[in-house]
Amino acid sequence: MQIALIGLGKMGGNMVKRLLGGGHKVVAYDRDSAAVEKLVKEGATGASSLQDLVAKMSAPRAVWVMVPSGGPTEATISELAKLMSPNDIIIDGGNSNFRDSIRHAKELAEKNLRFIDVGTSGGIWGLANGYCMMVGGDESAYKHIEPALKTLAPHTPAQGDQPEKYGVSYFGKAGAGHFVKMVHNGVEYAMMQAYAEGFELLKASEYGLDLYQITKVWNQASVVRSWLLELAEDAFKKDPNLDQLKAYVDDSGEGRWTVNECVAHAVPAPTIAAALFARFVSRQDNSFAMRVLAALRNEFGGHAVKKA
Repeated sequence: MQIALIGLGKMGGNMVKRLLGGGHKVVAYDRDSAAVEKLVKEGATGASSLQDLVAKMSAPRAVWVMVPSGGPTEATISELAKLMSPNDIIIDGGNSNFRDSIRHAKELAEKNLRFIDVGTSGGIWGLANGYCMMVGGDESAYKHIEPALKTLAPHTPAQGDQPEKYGVSYFGKAGAGHFVKMVHNGVEYAMMQAYAEGFELLKASEYGLDLYQITKVWNQASVVRSWLLELAEDAFKKDPNLDQLKAYVDDSGEGRWTVNECVAHAVPAPTIAAALFARFVSRQDNSFAMRVLAALRNEFGGHAVKKA
């Protein structure tokens, strides 16, 4: 099928390559013309602007927006809505808030445009491994772009009585895809925090443990084996003590949204919440809260403190 992709960064560029490898016709656009030219050499049709991108496509158009959430996504969808024709499809594959996706679907429907929200996981490994995709929005639009989604997704061929499987599924009305991806990221926060705490304890022990060796063993049939643990194995192999890294961890927003929704629905999620707050701690070189704790221990118990 023909599909356009806007935003040719670490994920978007690799998605174009995977689509081209699957035989699809891809129109590619990015504000960085050099990124466009690289993919033109791979077989994509380059676009010099959003207007040029729309002009180079046949109706009904399917345009995938893969730019940072928030302002960039808002601006891109708004501009596309002015350029596209009734029955065309706009796909938001970024880490947008599901409530924004609900709003986008409603606003675009008023212009007879179809909207799809695709929660996309796979990161920089998606080109080789495929992308896990959680889809919400217009069901007819989902069926229209399904060939491209199946190319992007991991694929397990049918085996015996087992049907073929794809790492993509439609979950319902607008916002459902990004909601499922939001919770996915909240769970990811908690899993990563559990690994981080476990490895810190292993490193602190008196045994002088080889963390790389531990990950190699744990990744063989252990109940805690996972792709995240495989990535930890790669990281410890390259830098056994992670000396090259600063203890600072950012958050993309989806962990916060997950915790907010847990509060709104009265769903207890202490592990995910604690994982989010732990990331905040990583950004404080000289935490005021920790200084308050030290002062209180000194005041009520005369416990020793370290002077700044």
